[in-house]
Amino acid sequence: MSVDYELRGHVAVITINRPGARNAVNTDVAQGIEAAIDQLEADDAAWVGILTGAQTEKGWIFCAGADLKQMATDPGGMSTAKGGFGGFVQRERTKPVIAAVDGPALAGGTELVLAADMVVASKTAVFGIPEVKRNLVAAAGGLFRLPRKIPRNIAMELALTGRLDFPAERAYHFGLVNTLTEEGEALAGALALAEQITEAAPLAVRESRKIVIEATDQPDDVGWKLSGEGIMKMFGTEDFNEGLTAFIEKRAPEWQGK
Repeated sequence: MSVDYELRGHVAVITINRPGARNAVNTDVAQGIEAAIDQLEADDAAWVGILTGAQTEKGWIFCAGADLKQMATDPGGMSTAKGGFGGFVQRERTKPVIAAVDGPALAGGTELVLAADMVVASKTAVFGIPEVKRNLVAAAGGLFRLPRKIPRNIAMELALTGRLDFPAERAYHFGLVNTLTEEGEALAGALALAEQITEAAPLAVRESRKIVIEATDQPDDVGWKLSGEGIMKMFGTEDFNEGLTAFIEKRAPEWQGK
């Protein structure tokens, strides 16, 4: 399998491990990411996921996108029924995933990043959707997710020129990247961000993520409805009582995810 899964405390690190092919997505990678997300969702001990790429002999790379050799013969094999391209870009899930990007994340690699909830990138990271240069369309979410993350005109320029020189510093400037790190430190930065998230109650984190996704582009009445439903769900949990008790006792809460 070309995808590794490692649980570090409450954080699941999912690594695309195909360095000889620049971590490009083929059938094995797509199925591996889907299986890893399945494991993340099913594991009560895993509260946050991180998606990253293995280091290659030629340096850091997150993902070079679709395996063009397979594209010529079996493009559908790079997608799964549940997750879409890479087993991830269309995946319904409840737990947050951080993309840890060292080196290029190009074409489908950028689209994997856009499907994550947050992004930590090193200064070596670079993004781009060059599909038009191959008479293709960025069909794994890039054409509508990118203009939601950065200004529309900038996204349009990247989509129509296929440029491959959108660096991490500029992505950070426009808000696509949450945290900028030095070379080789993206995973460490993502782990630090994930640890901050795991200090919060996991059920509240998942519900808050859900509301942000579902309510952001909707009228306020939808936001009020979802927020009200969300807080009512929290009132009926064991962690609600733990949160209040820990505050009164002036100690760190011990979350159970129940």
